[in-house]
Amino acid sequence: MYRKILVALDHTCADDSLLPHVAQLAGLCGASLLLVHVADGWVARRYATTNLAESEEMREDGAYLDRRRKELSAQGLRVESRLAMGEPSAEILKVGDEAQCDLIAMTTHGHRLIGDIFYGSTIEKVRHKTGIPLLIVRAK
Repeated sequence: MYRKILVALDHTCADDSLLPHVAQLAGLCGASLLLVHVADGWVARRYATTNLAESEEMREDGAYLDRRRKELSAQGLRVESRLAMGEPSAEILKVGDEAQCDLIAMTTHGHRLIGDIFYGSTIEKVRHKTGIPLLIVRAK
């Protein structure tokens, strides 16, 4: 059913809730996984349009993705990773389309009230703008 699953990681303990679900699903379907984290700090959001050096955040995020990729590969899964930079929902949508993913997996943290009121959650933005099915796992 699924061939390529985009797994949106946020580099928090919430990822520990999501990864077992997608690993099992990928194993059952024979799907590959594309781990994506969006660095959204000041440098990352301006990286493409400036000549700034890679930030510490970007280096740490890249190392985190590599570590998670190796963990899942050790389980016999086909896994790629990609560090995107910019606004999280826009980058998840862009990567999902470019990589021809047929499922996007994300975690929900519940509401952060003020931030969600003013900016909306990443999941809400992705949910309203994608035609790709979503798997939403509640973070522990």
